[in-house]
Amino acid sequence: MTDVDAGERYRAPALDKGLDILELLAETEEGLSQAEIAKALERTPNEIYRMLDRLVRRSYVVRTQADRYELTLKIFVLAHRHAPMRRLVSHALPVLRRFAREAEQAAHLVVFDRGALVVVAQVDPPGYWSLAIRTGSHIGLNNTGSGHVFLAFATPDERRLMQEEHDPMPNEMPPDDLGDILERVRRDGYEIHDSQQISAVQNLSVPIFGPLGGVIAVLTCPFLHRLDTSEALDADAVLNILLAAATEISAASGGTKT
Repeated sequence: MTDVDAGERYRAPALDKGLDILELLAETEEGLSQAEIAKALERTPNEIYRMLDRLVRRSYVVRTQADRYELTLKIFVLAHRHAPMRRLVSHALPVLRRFAREAEQAAHLVVFDRGALVVVAQVDPPGYWSLAIRTGSHIGLNNTGSGHVFLAFATPDERRLMQEEHDPMPNEMPPDDLGDILERVRRDGYEIHDSQQISAVQNLSVPIFGPLGGVIAVLTCPFLHRLDTSEALDADAVLNILLAAATEISAASGGTKT
């Protein structure tokens, strides 16, 4: 039996139809109507309707107010679990350790996974003090520097899906000016903001970009102002080192900024 014969023997028409729709929508920026999808795939609108309904119900596709269909963030989330995540951490850890030595500050790497912000890597500075978040910890989406960076670089539909999937942490309250914060983060390319959890801490947070141009992780330094030495770097100097570290990790991950 040839490869072609085997492929035809094990065909799954419904699955093929769904994958055709996902691949078509992945190539469009403004979404498509049901009629446009049917025409592009050379199928009738009735054939497409039931499949679109299932994809919307499973959150792979969203139906907009203009009655058009677009991809959600769900495929992106699925694509960055497990093995790819291990590769990201393996690329990031040497860079994080170098950052900690140069900046004399702690740092942690955060990903968005199934509605939660999860710390997947963390390093301490070489000295005898630091402020660290344990690997595996879940943190807030609306009230942390890491969360603000994820939200700032997401499209409106991606942001809506992230909020829908997110189970807020206890006492997780977004700041009143969250919209202004997100605009500033996207414009500047980073967040520098007083922590909403710990007094006298500034969160320095920068994005890690993936191959498709989206943010796949956020690198955050809980910056502490040192009083025991006159040679300590200030927040701006540490931010520059953090930005360079993020650029290096993005490059190692094949990342490009949209």
